[in-house]
Amino acid sequence: MRSNRTRTTTFAATALLAALSLTACGSENGTSESAKAGSAAPAAHQAVKESRPPAATAAPEEKTTDTGGTSKDTAAPPARSDGKNTTDATKRTGSGSATKPDRTPVTCDGGNTRTAVTTVSRPLNHLLLTLTNTGDRTCYAYYAPGLRFDDAQAAFPVLDDSKPQAVVTLNPGQSAYAGIGLTGEPGAGPSPREATRLQVHFSARSGEGSTGTPVSLTLPSDTYWDDNGFVTYWQTEMADALTY
Repeated sequence: MRSNRTRTTTFAATALLAALSLTACGSENGTSESAKAGSAAPAAHQAVKESRPPAATAAPEEKTTDTGGTSKDTAAPPARSDGKNTTDATKRTGSGSATKPDRTPVTCDGGNTRTAVTTVSRPLNHLLLTLTNTGDRTCYAYYAPGLRFDDAQAAFPVLDDSKPQAVVTLNPGQSAYAGIGLTGEPGAGPSPREATRLQVHFSARSGEGSTGTPVSLTLPSDTYWDDNGFVTYWQTEMADALTY
């Protein structure tokens, strides 16, 4: 009887120790797992925090430039007293007033005109000299043309009575005229002689000598002249040149 009680008590004690041992192991494992879980949470949070992209930094404000090349929020440079206040934009675009072409009037000569000589039906024994401005400036046809037939030494006489009231002014494209009386009264001088070439010189503003480039013209066939002939002053109208 006592032996059975002793075994029962021993078995119960063994069972109790086993139960306590299991409980202790469970508590130890539970504490360890909790600790592991607790320590893993901050690590995970740190990893998430480090994996986030850094906050965007605001870009510095850019100054935009208009078509004139000047910053909109920048004041224009002050004008300089020497007048050289041209901005960089002006230099780049080349803006500014362009140089105007020279339109100062000049003297008509062979370089800026075209000269032609033609026959006329009336008056008899006359030629017509036509001077046309081919340049880009106004030119003045001063006095009368200086004429020489072929290799004549003396200039052809000028008819003073044909002097106009004002200097003949030719705008580009306009013409002036001079009449040439080839011969004087019959028997008043040497016999008329034939000529094939005519040199035309242009009078200077001063009236002394010629200026510019002369021209050489081919005369119409059967042109005869003598020392008693004449040439008129330049006229604005053809009819006036052929009046004499």
